[in-house]
Amino acid sequence: MSKIDVVRAAMNDALKAGDKPRKDALSLLLSALKAKWIDKRADLTEEEENAIVLKEIKEAKEQLDTTPADRTDTIAECKLRMDVYSEFAPKLMSEEEIRQTIADTLKEIGVEAPTAKDKGKLMKSLMPKVKGKADGGLVNKLVGELLA
Repeated sequence: MSKIDVVRAAMNDALKAGDKPRKDALSLLLSALKAKWIDKRADLTEEEENAIVLKEIKEAKEQLDTTPADRTDTIAECKLRMDVYSEFAPKLMSEEEIRQTIADTLKEIGVEAPTAKDKGKLMKSLMPKVKGKADGGLVNKLVGELLA
């Protein structure tokens, strides 16, 4: 069952329960998934669906971060959207799992004492392994700490 079907079913449940804010949030997510599906003109892979959900969470977080404190209605809406979207997001790797993946990747590319010069080579091999499974900012931070 595709994520579009799962989100549509959850939206219908929210509609039947009379939960308008949740229904609205799910409607936005469903629109984003359908738009990508239409652009691709084929069924979305699970990885593509997860990337869309993570992108929507990121956009809601950015809106939350830029909203003035006196706009409590917008802040509440962004938090609700993030909570609802998180239900459909993949489980992200923990910091320890990312560190282990970095160590494994360093072994694969044959770097024993990494320096700042190795960052490009490391990131090129590492990012395909963690794409959609880990927060890119956290990965970059951990690699930076290792190479510092």
